[in-house]
Amino acid sequence: MEGLTMRWGPKPVLDQVDLAVEPGERLMVVGPSGAGKSTILRLLAGLLLPSSGRLQLHGQPQSYLRLDQRHPPDVRLVFQNPALLGSLTVRENVGFLLYRHSRLSEREIRARVSQALEAVGLAGIEELLPGELSGGMQKRVSFARALIQDPAKADHEVPLLLFDEPTAGLDPVACTRIEDLIVRTTELTEASCVVVSHVLSTIQRCAQRVVLLYDGQFQWRGSLAEFNRTDNPYVVQFRTGSLRGPMQPAEL
Repeated sequence: MEGLTMRWGPKPVLDQVDLAVEPGERLMVVGPSGAGKSTILRLLAGLLLPSSGRLQLHGQPQSYLRLDQRHPPDVRLVFQNPALLGSLTVRENVGFLLYRHSRLSEREIRARVSQALEAVGLAGIEELLPGELSGGMQKRVSFARALIQDPAKADHEVPLLLFDEPTAGLDPVACTRIEDLIVRTTELTEASCVVVSHVLSTIQRCAQRVVLLYDGQFQWRGSLAEFNRTDNPYVVQFRTGSLRGPMQPAEL
């Protein structure tokens, strides 16, 4: 992102921000609710276009929405809600794009689906429906869908994985499983990764670098170690959950 602005009215959600994600990096975007963190994910996913400024993915300027591109970059978004299709089996959900767009045989797709499910610890559930799974299992199925191997992509093309509040509403044990899965998923695919989260354990377990978004700007950025020791007032307020500090509800 270079000088990128996104407006939803007179006040910009993002105001001429700059941000670069390195190959293989796990970047955590934090900040209060309503700061525009999910907007960043939608821009990176090609679901929105910036009001002004420049957005580039894998060296390609992004000037069209994802569905308008012939060869969009390999970007995979894991929603806060697993977003599985209830009428399709787990196999059909995980292999959805391969069934629709690839020329792979049924046998090859099944093998790739099984491999992805095994990677997230869910071997053998291919023919179950999403409604037969727990919430945590559904979340892991959505991870499998994100990491399934796409033969249409070149071997050197590193995917960009986007996670929107992946541990929201989960108990501490389930959080740990998902956090470990994010790290393992990015290591398996050698992917770059952008995670939006409010959960401190997720930040500690998953982040290599952290940026804090508030009032349309990145108010702080640095490594996880720097995040833990900085006296930046925005980070201190976020870490401690204090009501005192520069980040206040809009109505106040």
